[in-house]
Amino acid sequence: MHPLDALAVFGAGLAAGTINTIVGSGSLVTFPTLLALGYPAVLANVTNTVGIVPGSLSGAVAYRRELKGQKRRLLVLGSASLAGGLLGSGLLLALPGSVFRRIVPALILLACLLVVVQPRLSRWLAEHREHREHGGASLWATVFATGIYGGYFGAAQGVILIALLATFLTDELNRLNATKNVLALIANGTAALLFISVSHVAWAVAGFLAVGAILGGQLGGLIGRRLPPALLRVVIVCVGVTVAVLLLV
Repeated sequence: MHPLDALAVFGAGLAAGTINTIVGSGSLVTFPTLLALGYPAVLANVTNTVGIVPGSLSGAVAYRRELKGQKRRLLVLGSASLAGGLLGSGLLLALPGSVFRRIVPALILLACLLVVVQPRLSRWLAEHREHREHGGASLWATVFATGIYGGYFGAAQGVILIALLATFLTDELNRLNATKNVLALIANGTAALLFISVSHVAWAVAGFLAVGAILGGQLGGLIGRRLPPALLRVVIVCVGVTVAVLLLV
């Protein structure tokens, strides 16, 4: 790998690790970076998933203080993320690569839309909630569906998760963000294990992504409790829309 390419991948991983810990849409930075470096879409997606998992773990560790007392919640919802991540990654490998290439611009635009509307969506759903003490079957099912999306593509998976958790559960936002980080880690980790087992991974790229994402996860843990996410949302959406348009033309 050319040193400049390695630096670009490392920087993208650093940004993604930070963004994933705070907001949850870091793949809208790393995935376009790999495409720009000439990697095919499916290989870029697989390698991206493998590379960002260490960053997801780093972010979960950075929020370990907020995870206290959440063991049962993580076990229940974690099973949904695991099952969903396995199904989604299986679909990515089973379906022709042309299917992924055709729908990825739509997935990116959907992810950008979710980044934009997530705060308002969370408030609206919270106002219309019926039950927030325990998530119940509805939360499990929606986390499972989000895991499928995460295993297949994953950009803005964390945005969806935090919206769901804030809607169905009554808890402090930082604690819910910590839960989100663990659930995303489970879905992405499950997908990564499957990809490593049966698919091709660009390991040098995944390694540079991982190093950057690990550092980014710790950085996100430091600033995530106090940084307003508005600026990050603007940057993420601009990058995502640009990439989607370039893929469509």
